[in-house]
Amino acid sequence: MTSGIPGYFLSSAVTNDDGQFLGAMVVKLEFPELEREWRQGNDTLLVSDAREIIFIANQPGWRYRHLKPLSDSDHVELKTTRQYDKQPLTPLEYQSLRHFDDNSELARVNGPDGNADYLWESLPLAAEGWTLHLLRRPQVAFEDSRNAALAAAGLWLTLVFLLLFLNQRWRLAKLRQRSREELEQLVEERTRDLRTAQDGLVQSAKLAALGQMSAALAHEINQPLTAQRMQLATLRLLLDHGRVDDAYKALKPVDEMLTRMAALTGHLKTFARKSPSGLRERLDLTAVVDQSLQLLDTRLRDEQVSTVLHLTRPAWVRGDAIRLEQVLINLLRNALDAMQDKPCRRLEVRLQADEQLWRLSVIDNGSGIAEENLPKLFDPFFTTKPVGDGLGIGLAVSFAIVHESGGRLTADNHANGAVFTLTLPIDLEAHGSCSTQ
Repeated sequence: MTSGIPGYFLSSAVTNDDGQFLGAMVVKLEFPELEREWRQGNDTLLVSDAREIIFIANQPGWRYRHLKPLSDSDHVELKTTRQYDKQPLTPLEYQSLRHFDDNSELARVNGPDGNADYLWESLPLAAEGWTLHLLRRPQVAFEDSRNAALAAAGLWLTLVFLLLFLNQRWRLAKLRQRSREELEQLVEERTRDLRTAQDGLVQSAKLAALGQMSAALAHEINQPLTAQRMQLATLRLLLDHGRVDDAYKALKPVDEMLTRMAALTGHLKTFARKSPSGLRERLDLTAVVDQSLQLLDTRLRDEQVSTVLHLTRPAWVRGDAIRLEQVLINLLRNALDAMQDKPCRRLEVRLQADEQLWRLSVIDNGSGIAEENLPKLFDPFFTTKPVGDGLGIGLAVSFAIVHESGGRLTADNHANGAVFTLTLPIDLEAHGSCSTQ
């Protein structure tokens, strides 16, 4: 769709500080106002394009005339681009009478008002591929008039295009600044919304994991409570018979069970806490492994899983301990799910240094991962579990957490199952000896 008003379009790309393309600004400079300003003089001012077609004229009847014949390819391209849509292009006939230099001549022009002689001055505008033409009727004192006309034309053209250029630059700079500010504000708002949504998704996945572990954790707490009731009954009998020393000895297992329950519930509260994104504190990755295995200890014992640990201690990294624990719990639970149909279940956790990285691997002897599913494994809402057993967000959230911590999370198959590998940069500020468990 076109407005039918002749004009010149200026465009400029808008990029961010990294040079990434964000958008484009386009400004249209309409010619009728410029033509009205030029019409105040007695001279004829024309502007032609690279094909010598006049598209700006301060006198009626001169526009859309071509100074040289148009080729077939010119007609085809003009029709395709609709540069002069629905405008009849007619030739402007003229005859050169006298040449003064390359851009100045005396010519007889068959214009809208009939044949007339003009002092024809041309000024090429190389940057745009245009040519500015000044047509002036010759006076009696031809030489004086020619010199004055040349000086006036040069000054007039310089002033007009200087003002035009400065006005266009000012408007473009103002539009660019306003657009940049609006884009920056929009990017900040969208980034803040995405960060809030990501934090909510991480917390939801964490609470979902706690919900799925709740039955096992309740059983883990209920067993010590039952045992303590029996121990308390035993203590009453001992005290009733005056056996104080035996009563003190019977208090020791009660104290140990209470300590275990306090540690478990305290760790559950810490795991459920909503931690801020972007936290990069110094932590021991082996402690994350220990605490994750503690939360899953009941399921590991109930399902008779053989657990093999090869841990290099300590393993200092930078990150959020709670979020990394969430990642590891998700990997361990997926490994346990993959081994449910196996008569002998073996879970192996390896942590070792690899150049400047800590490499943590969770290896199971399940059925492995189908090759066609490996590229989609960390996509949101992709799952191979039956409906109702998972939403497909656990691995996607884990991938995002590891990436935020500056590491990588990958998956692959080995001879007897699957292996998930988490790599994090070694915290070089931490110094100390390492041992292997």
